[in-house]
Amino acid sequence: MKFKMITAAVIVISTGVMASEQGHDMNSMKNGMNHDMSSMKGNPAPMGHDMGSMAGSPGVAKDVSRTIDVSMDDTMRFTPKTISVKQGETIRFFIKNNGKLPHEFVLGTTSELKEHAGMMQQMQGMQMKHSMPNMISLAPSQKSAVLWKFDKAGTVSFACLVPGHMEAGMLGEVVVK
Repeated sequence: MKFKMITAAVIVISTGVMASEQGHDMNSMKNGMNHDMSSMKGNPAPMGHDMGSMAGSPGVAKDVSRTIDVSMDDTMRFTPKTISVKQGETIRFFIKNNGKLPHEFVLGTTSELKEHAGMMQQMQGMQMKHSMPNMISLAPSQKSAVLWKFDKAGTVSFACLVPGHMEAGMLGEVVVK
């Protein structure tokens, strides 16, 4: 009986250790992306995503100027595909997954999204969920919000980084004027 309890305890503890190692720190990966967000304005914790080249920063609810509904589905499309905002605006993106597959909404530059998509491709099967201010993972029929302040004029892309989805056309852009 004691042996079974000790064995069960070892399994539980080792499972927790292994699960914690499957986090979002990919600095040691071959072709890994530096995910250090510690210097990002408005980021309360150094979680590991370097978004310094992005046009924007995490939004604050009291500063939201408007809400934009975005739907995503299994046709591998976002609606709307193109969104226009003004420089300095804080937008609440209200995202809904209308599909039967899991999908993501991730804001970034095109190169950041492609690099991150490559990492996600390498990490298939790990069932990672994004929990950064610029991204959200949604199960079928789920809905949630992303708040983002667009500090600079230019174009910011958004995509679903579930392996194969961006490559199938699941991407769009925010034009900041």
